[in-house]
Amino acid sequence: MTQPPRPPLLSTRTALVLLLGLVCGAGAGVLTHLAGNNAATALLAGLAAAGAAVAFFHSHVDHGS
Repeated sequence: MTQPPRPPLLSTRTALVLLLGLVCGAGAGVLTHLAGNNAATALLAGLAAAGAAVAFFHSHVDHGS
């Protein structure tokens, strides 16, 4: 007896928005660290950039039809 497939945990749009936020945050953190700041400052900058990027991409990536 086969079971029906489970629905996905995240939609494709949600996964894309979170992935883009992660990439932006990681880039900002790495660039901040390479600029000569300590790791804690780079982490905070990366987290702030990731949060802002998720909000930005959430409002700019189309929901589709």
